[in-house]
Amino acid sequence: MNLHAIKQSKPAAYIGLLLIAVILTVLPFLIGATLGNTWVRNLDLAMLYIMLALGLNIVVGYAGLLDLGYIAFYAVGAYTYALLNSTHLAPLLAGTGFEWISHAPIWFVLPMAALLAGIFGVLLGSPTLKLRGDYLAIVTLGFGEIVRLFMNNLDRPVNITNGPQGINLIEPVTIFGHKFSQAITVFGVEFRSIHLYYYLFLMLALLIIVVSIRLQDSRIGRAWVAIREDEIAAQAMGINTRNVKLLAFAMGASFGGVSGAMFASFQGFISPESFILMESIVVLAMVVLGGMGHIPGVILGAVLLFLTPEVLRDVVNPLQDKLIGERVVNPENLRMLLFGIALILVMLVRPEGLWPSRRRKAELHEGDATKGEAAHG
Repeated sequence: MNLHAIKQSKPAAYIGLLLIAVILTVLPFLIGATLGNTWVRNLDLAMLYIMLALGLNIVVGYAGLLDLGYIAFYAVGAYTYALLNSTHLAPLLAGTGFEWISHAPIWFVLPMAALLAGIFGVLLGSPTLKLRGDYLAIVTLGFGEIVRLFMNNLDRPVNITNGPQGINLIEPVTIFGHKFSQAITVFGVEFRSIHLYYYLFLMLALLIIVVSIRLQDSRIGRAWVAIREDEIAAQAMGINTRNVKLLAFAMGASFGGVSGAMFASFQGFISPESFILMESIVVLAMVVLGGMGHIPGVILGAVLLFLTPEVLRDVVNPLQDKLIGERVVNPENLRMLLFGIALILVMLVRPEGLWPSRRRKAELHEGDATKGEAAHG
């Protein structure tokens, strides 16, 4: 049975899905037993980047809107969670009847983070509706920096974000009365904090994947693709390009907000330095490297680009210690060099990305097929 026949076979598809589900379920325990709990923590953070990349994929991959300020929505989600789950605002809320806000439940905080990030997405999208390409990239880049500076300076006259010092002692996620900072034992198996967060992030990532797939195959998804290919033609066909583009900004931003809220709960501390321009560029590189508009490709790009520096950190320093007795090359600098080389190679050799969709691949290689037919005919 060839690969195409396996894809068309329902029993084979169900078996494949079951196998993937089993692997994802036992993955943190396998990694913890072989590589250590540090790598389970890295796996948790990789899940956050998968959510971020899938959100940006809607804006860049589906709608073709180059967004260099995407990390701003991540910041909005993170600060929303931090302000609603820490004692930072307690002095301001004392005696107002809203003291519960300092310990808001996750069922309230998560939709709020998505909603606020979505509103910020519309605020960003509204003035950029007539911009394209480089001009849109510059404006969105400026928006990302404005949000970071806003968080950095919103500590006076009323201290809301605590400025550059950030917000500390953020409470972990609590579900059904159990705090995720504490281990729990189920049927004799101990689930530590990093395991609980892994399963929570996995559920959210799967939810975002399902929403992305449904959007991709929907009328809205086809409208996004039409705008990406030719906005004027899409408008001539009756698509309301203004609303559709705003919806892309809002949907992508809301995914970023959810990811940011989970980041704040996982880390327990956030500051404006966590949301610099380089983070936006890294997330964009994940989408481009993996394959714009293709969900499996974007997931692959996110995993590769997040785990590469962690692998380098574990390999480069011990290798230098062993070979030359001192550390000459910083793994962080080496990471940027490798990112640059990888992106250049992808643009030259495989511009559709490492794992593109069939449509994207056909679009970019349409000229090659025509040349081949002309040569043979």
